[in-house]
Amino acid sequence: MTTRSPKQALDAAVEAGRLAPSVHNTQPWTFAVTGEEIGLKADTARKLAVSDAAGRELLISCGAALFTMRTAMRCQGYEPVVRILPDPDRPGLLATIRPGAESEPDEPTRVLGGEIERRHTHRAGFADVPVPDQLVESLVRAAMSEGGKLTPVRSPEAVDVLAALTRAAQGVQTQDQKFSLEIVRWSRPPGSARADGMPADDQPRESAPAESAFPQRRYSWRHGWSAPSGRDEAATGVVAVMTTRDDGRAEWLATGQALQHVLLHASAHGVSAAFHTQALEMDLLREFLRQELFSGEYPQMIMRLGVAPDGEETPRRPLSDVLE
Repeated sequence: MTTRSPKQALDAAVEAGRLAPSVHNTQPWTFAVTGEEIGLKADTARKLAVSDAAGRELLISCGAALFTMRTAMRCQGYEPVVRILPDPDRPGLLATIRPGAESEPDEPTRVLGGEIERRHTHRAGFADVPVPDQLVESLVRAAMSEGGKLTPVRSPEAVDVLAALTRAAQGVQTQDQKFSLEIVRWSRPPGSARADGMPADDQPRESAPAESAFPQRRYSWRHGWSAPSGRDEAATGVVAVMTTRDDGRAEWLATGQALQHVLLHASAHGVSAAFHTQALEMDLLREFLRQELFSGEYPQMIMRLGVAPDGEETPRRPLSDVLE
């Protein structure tokens, strides 16, 4: 094994962490390096004040960054030492991570690390290619190893319920000016040099067949931005829901770590994810799902998994913006 210095491991972890997925690509995190320890902090100025008032999606995003940093540190040859919510008097400090004992990264870790830059989110229908059951089962185990429960939704009736509630939630949100303006805030116009937000050229076509089942966000709301051509994949893919037994800050961070483990593992097998958080951003609908579909467990993420063309690189804030 090529031995890396602790500083190299810290640098690699921070560089990887900023590549994690986040709600609306808000990238709501900063990293503070003190000695040989990284502090992962919530950037509350980037919180979605309307759709995520409690900060649940913000912490899920930061949890994804934490798993990415853990993976990068392992790939550098160090076992990460992590503390979650280490200081009650500093609620913005979500976790600390430092390099512990030197250790040879195993093959699964190397595979996950190799997907950090390649992984991308898909925002349309999928190709009509089945996701193998064996892969889905391995994704379930990956989530479980991080404290999350990933449940593939096999019942067509349950899929219909999730799709209908997603459409209903989006319909209500579209009529709410505050929701709509929040979406506009994180919309990235064509040709923009912004390093965050959702690019306009990532919009699914209005006529895409899959849109009738699980609608995507309309980041081009009231704009004349056109969507790219050629995005006519129609398959829904495998619908899955991430749940937790409890519903606090620790569980939200665990959800993010479980989610990123799932996404990197899926990416290594040519599978991408599309996210649908609309219904989970409305308390009444989220509680309905908890009680009626998920046996009292709290739904944290609704997603579809499937095979899609390679996506374009999503913009990321430069290191100077996220490093304290």
